[in-house]
Amino acid sequence: MKSKITLLIITLGFLFGFAQKAPSEINGGEFVFNPEKTECLNSIQRQAIYQKIQHNISELSQQNRLSFSTENRGSHPLFIWPLQKSASNTYNEIYGVSGYVDHNTSFPNQLTDYNCGTRSYDTNGGYNHQGVDYFTWPFGWKMMDDDAVEIVAAAPGQIVAKNDGEYDRSCNFNSNIWNAVYVQHSDGSIAWYGHMKNGSTTSKNVGDTVAEGEYLGVVGSSGNSTGPHLHFEVYTDVTFTQLIDPYSGACNSFNTDSWWQDQRPYNNPGINAVMTNTSDPVFPTCPTSETTNASDQFDVNDLVFLTIYLRDQVSGTSVNLQVIQPDDTVLFNWDFDLTANYYASWWRWTFTPAIEGEWKWQATYNGETVTHTFNVGTLSVEEANINNTSIYPNPFNDVVNIDSQIKITKAKVVDISGKTILTLKDDSSEGIKNLDLNTLSIGMYFVTLTGEQNQK
Repeated sequence: MKSKITLLIITLGFLFGFAQKAPSEINGGEFVFNPEKTECLNSIQRQAIYQKIQHNISELSQQNRLSFSTENRGSHPLFIWPLQKSASNTYNEIYGVSGYVDHNTSFPNQLTDYNCGTRSYDTNGGYNHQGVDYFTWPFGWKMMDDDAVEIVAAAPGQIVAKNDGEYDRSCNFNSNIWNAVYVQHSDGSIAWYGHMKNGSTTSKNVGDTVAEGEYLGVVGSSGNSTGPHLHFEVYTDVTFTQLIDPYSGACNSFNTDSWWQDQRPYNNPGINAVMTNTSDPVFPTCPTSETTNASDQFDVNDLVFLTIYLRDQVSGTSVNLQVIQPDDTVLFNWDFDLTANYYASWWRWTFTPAIEGEWKWQATYNGETVTHTFNVGTLSVEEANINNTSIYPNPFNDVVNIDSQIKITKAKVVDISGKTILTLKDDSSEGIKNLDLNTLSIGMYFVTLTGEQNQK
């Protein structure tokens, strides 16, 4: 006698409220920004910027319009975060760090960031990265197209140079000029905000002042760039002889203290987005925008793709993941172990919802919980006619019976990963009255029944 007991769930019925393990095999992995290690500025472009800023400051001084005064020099500014989400951006976070300032002037591949690590880059030609690169994640190109990530003034100051009108979908090293805004602070220091989207720079002009947190532009990929990101570079004064690293750390050879109001951790693990999708996202080659395949609306028995997007993934940590049913019972609850260090990553699972209502897809990582809600559609009038249909016994061993007031002409059985196991059709006068499921392995399955008038 067989001891196998298998649970079958009809999609119009109720799910049992006990949590299961992960719903399916995963997909995803690391996302690498600037894999070619493209320098943000070549030497000719950098010298041109020096000269332009120096010229503008000289003119502002002659016109008595220069805000900075040597006599009234203040202490150096303390920066706020230079990026913010637009009003329409619903992601939890929108950035990753691909490279800090390189304090090791030797090259190539001789790197030292402020924290004594190697999270920076140089090139064979002698370029050492002189700023901090914040790339937008996830879907940097789409967010650029949607004006979804804004660059703001990290400190109050005066615009001493700006450039706009340049091509903003660069993918490699080139001679293109970037779109940028340059702001001088009350101590004479100057912050560079580079790679902005064409046409997005502030409407303010050279000589105008900006407040802390004021809009400067949209993150783009103008100039030497391999994708949308902000290059943030700071100098002590207009001579550009002393570079500043705004981060305080043991290997910061430029300045001893932090220039941040609240310095973020070197590695800052977190969740950038939690989403539901109709299929896997598509990350095409630069500069084509990504296809997110995002959706918050599904029908019963649709295959739902559950995705998370992480920054600073740390090996040896784990993400807790839950799929929560409309009645707030937990269908799936599992820990996903992270086995590698990635600056950015994405991961995906799938499952098939069996009941209607508002579901929740929830991720918890590094003490932070992000919950995404999605809806599984409501029954139509025709579908309501099948509500009195029942399947028994459940759980079952071999054969299940179907008791319905309407004729069932089709039955489909899928496993918990969404794979179709069995499809039956019967157009006879009796229709389908039972299902022989003797070959199924122990587990949980979903069945969709279709009536003669296409009720489901």
